[in-house]
Amino acid sequence: MHSFFMRTIKAERLKLKRSPIWLAFFILPLLSAFFGTGNYVMNQGVLNSEWFSLWSQHSLFLCFFFMPALIGTVCSYLWRLEHLRTNWNNFLTAPVPLLCLYLGKLFQAAKVVMLGNTWIFFLYFLCGKLCRLEMHFPPQALEWFLCGILGSIVICCVQLAISMVVRSFAVPIGIGLAGGIGGMLIVNKGAGLFYPYSLYSIGMRANNPQMEIDLRVFVVSCICYIVLFCGLSVAGLRRHEQ
Repeated sequence: MHSFFMRTIKAERLKLKRSPIWLAFFILPLLSAFFGTGNYVMNQGVLNSEWFSLWSQHSLFLCFFFMPALIGTVCSYLWRLEHLRTNWNNFLTAPVPLLCLYLGKLFQAAKVVMLGNTWIFFLYFLCGKLCRLEMHFPPQALEWFLCGILGSIVICCVQLAISMVVRSFAVPIGIGLAGGIGGMLIVNKGAGLFYPYSLYSIGMRANNPQMEIDLRVFVVSCICYIVLFCGLSVAGLRRHEQ
């Protein structure tokens, strides 16, 4: 099983090599950091919690708008080749278990979003230093980072399931963006822990760095959605195979 898994990882990695998706993951967080920091600097009379206020400005548009759409783009790109010509037949007849075929895609999607989140927090730290914030860097940021990665993997699982079924490249991206916007509305209603697209923004404490969440409920919710959508995707592959 391990050798099969490594083969699928290498195959999926080739799809992302020199892909323009990496540029999007570099530029959009950079733009979000630039405008978020600018807004913080211009409103320091109101935004007076230093690192927490800076994060509220960095994370708002990034978590609800940019990142869900970016994850949707990655997942659509990973399925794009299979949707061309007769490549589905080649994909399903590969001498590799279906679970490994799927996990190869999930691994690459998760790797991209993990690197993206690392870049996001590096920019946050750098901008705080450039703003000469006097407070120490908040230790809570490690929890935001780890919870954000777990929540982003949930969105990866959802978007991979959608992109597997929908042959269009653009439609799943639109669904990801709509899911992020819907997540913002559901978070405001207090039900974000039970909606997959909200989990990333809740984990990252988007626009509310001092928000307290029940970590046990958060982790269980993330794991349940990951298992659910992984199972649905593998079941979908088995139906394609028949």
